[in-house]
Amino acid sequence: MAFISVTGEPASRREELARAVAQRLHFELVTESRLTRLLTAEFGEKKVAARAYPHAVSSILARLATRHPLVIAIPGAELLFPKFPGVLRVYLTAPAARRIGNLMLDRRLERPAARELLHRLETQEKEDRKAQFGRTRFSIAHFDLVLNAESFDGSDAVAVMETAARARGLLREDNLLSPSAEAKLQFRLRLELARHGMVPAGKASLQRKPFGHPSEEMFANLLDFYRIPWEYEPRSFPVRWDKDGNVTEAFTPDFYLPEADLYIELTTMKQALVTRKNRKVRLLRAIYPHINIQVFYQKDLQNLVFKHGLPQHAEMA
Repeated sequence: MAFISVTGEPASRREELARAVAQRLHFELVTESRLTRLLTAEFGEKKVAARAYPHAVSSILARLATRHPLVIAIPGAELLFPKFPGVLRVYLTAPAARRIGNLMLDRRLERPAARELLHRLETQEKEDRKAQFGRTRFSIAHFDLVLNAESFDGSDAVAVMETAARARGLLREDNLLSPSAEAKLQFRLRLELARHGMVPAGKASLQRKPFGHPSEEMFANLLDFYRIPWEYEPRSFPVRWDKDGNVTEAFTPDFYLPEADLYIELTTMKQALVTRKNRKVRLLRAIYPHINIQVFYQKDLQNLVFKHGLPQHAEMA
């Protein structure tokens, strides 16, 4: 995976630098405006929940990274993919006077108006960072390379970044994210998104019933994320009768997946509940051997997805 994040102080012309680097290295550029369009295409017009924002952005970027190496020019990008080795995080700084001058030229403003605009931009970016990443400040330790726009201007800054990218091994031909690595990464990201109720705009199921437990709603959201049709508690199975033939106990599995012809019962970490559910599942299997049912722990979700090839259903627009 080859991923260069370019962030910096407002009005430091960080996007201009990112565009020049992308052209020089033949990387694909993702700007704030393009990311907004991608988020809207994936999740609809509804604003992405604050705590889900990093996971939503990472999910989209991971998909793009299977096709092209990326230059990402969005605030907070240095916080994405923290454990991936194929990432170069660059921060662009410049004295306030230089940035005010940039605004005067770019916006055709007088110095007092440019100074006021810079203050508003800085305040807005802090608010956005707080909403999207839970922090207003950043640490210089999050970056691999810091460039001063007064010392490294234009082509010099691009040359320095190219050298750093080459040293990181980002310019190799095999620097794309592999499909298998992306599938595993997407599962973790989509599990987190499901916890926050985030599903794609073209989700498979439109039904929303009151769930018996938050884990059931999270699982339904995850199924929606993978475009897997599901039914919630569609059928109850009698498992015990009295001597007169009256049903004394029944079992209602949490979910049914029509495409896989599979009933699913979710568990909690409470051993007493797990034991009780396992007993009912054994009874159901003995009485209804033609019924496919599986008790699911959280770790079993990923096995379900990969066993049935369900990431293939998860192509995002």
